[in-house]
Amino acid sequence: MIDIQHISKSFDGRVILDDISLVFEEGKTNLVIGSSGSGKTVLMKCLVSLYQVDQGQILYDGRDFTESSEEEKREIRKDFGMVFQGGALFDSQTVAENVAFPLEMFSVMQPAEMRDRVDFCLNRVNLSSAHDLYPSQISGGMKKRVAIARAIALNPKYLFCDEPNSGLDPKTSIVIDNLIQEITEEFNITTVINTHDMNSVLEIGQKIIYLNKGKKWWEGDKNSILETDNAEVNDFVYASELFKRIRRASHS
Repeated sequence: MIDIQHISKSFDGRVILDDISLVFEEGKTNLVIGSSGSGKTVLMKCLVSLYQVDQGQILYDGRDFTESSEEEKREIRKDFGMVFQGGALFDSQTVAENVAFPLEMFSVMQPAEMRDRVDFCLNRVNLSSAHDLYPSQISGGMKKRVAIARAIALNPKYLFCDEPNSGLDPKTSIVIDNLIQEITEEFNITTVINTHDMNSVLEIGQKIIYLNKGKKWWEGDKNSILETDNAEVNDFVYASELFKRIRRASHS
């Protein structure tokens, strides 16, 4: 569980996060949505300590991340897994070498044990035959699956996904969504996903946080988001033509 208590963050006097309190739940896919500039990216960067909050606390299963020493933060970060928007794979390394990278950097595994862990992670994302391929030789969807395999290599307690479906076609996006949800539940991870993709929201949104102008504006789940009377959430949800049709159909 990640417990966020009254955090705020400003840049050059401009408030980006304004007194936000929320809980990201263990074993669930926690989705953060909102328009561009709503504070989603800054929130995630604060969660992983790329930015320091101006005030408030971030607690990881009761451990106060904001007040921790650098050494204590490094220990907590060992429990993090990260799926970046573009995948962020190393082009000069094979798929297997990409997945092994965090193990080489942060674990004390022996080579045979490391190979077993890489095999397990790639099998889990259905890429058991891709070990020796390079990122340039695989599709965008496969790259995202490699990124997920790398993110779970260290068996994280917390998984952060920044726009994991960016650049993918709808069918592949569903595959990635389902994979993230399966892994979250299977390994009881606290997963936080930044997304603009309403299909993801309705498919895997076990908990949804809507940010607006740096504030937590609404929270609920995929079942309640289509029924809320929150005007800003409705404007966001029904911005696409597809969801406009859904809304018209539900009122006809």
